[in-house]
Amino acid sequence: SLDVGCGTGHTMGWLRSLYPRWRFAGIDVAEEGLDMARAMGEDVQWASALEIPHPTASMDLVVTLDVLQHLPHPAGDLTALAEMHRVLRPGGVLFIRTNAQMVPHTDDDPEAMFRKYDVASLRRKLGDSGFEVLRLGRLNALLGLAEIPRELRANKNTGTSGYHGLLAAPRRASPLDGAKRWWLGLEGQALAAGLPIPMGRTIVALCRRRA
Repeated sequence: SLDVGCGTGHTMGWLRSLYPRWRFAGIDVAEEGLDMARAMGEDVQWASALEIPHPTASMDLVVTLDVLQHLPHPAGDLTALAEMHRVLRPGGVLFIRTNAQMVPHTDDDPEAMFRKYDVASLRRKLGDSGFEVLRLGRLNALLGLAEIPRELRANKNTGTSGYHGLLAAPRRASPLDGAKRWWLGLEGQALAAGLPIPMGRTIVALCRRRA
């Protein structure tokens, strides 16, 4: 299994707790995160999603969380998808999490290397990259609604609809965090069952590499 954009390695550790017999590797371009992953004993290395340093057809699973939206414009995401397709064995599985267009609409920002997807465009890119889409849909619907006022204020303050995620103030822990995780769990179960969620700030996709 390969985590593309592994960060501190916590996703790899979580997957290992579920599947202790699997072997995991990770790549990232952030040295600080890689240092933390190495300290936890994870097999990680510095590398870009645009040029994955693993052999062709060497992986059964590739996971990439919140990476596609931060790749160079205009076609960095397609380059990365081609690389993930290359390293997967035929029939191998790709799991993606990325962000989604909602309200307000956010234009792509090439300078900040930031984009948002809609379901149709991401499905098209996955198909063009050689993947069979098994599940694809939106999540983070209810919590996404709560973000609308903050993003509208950010647009007003900056005078732009481009990337302004760094303007968000750090969020403190809340007694509601448990309820939020419970709700996200329900959304995940709905998506796994094939029930479409009409809105949400997150898109997840479960795909299989075609033979």
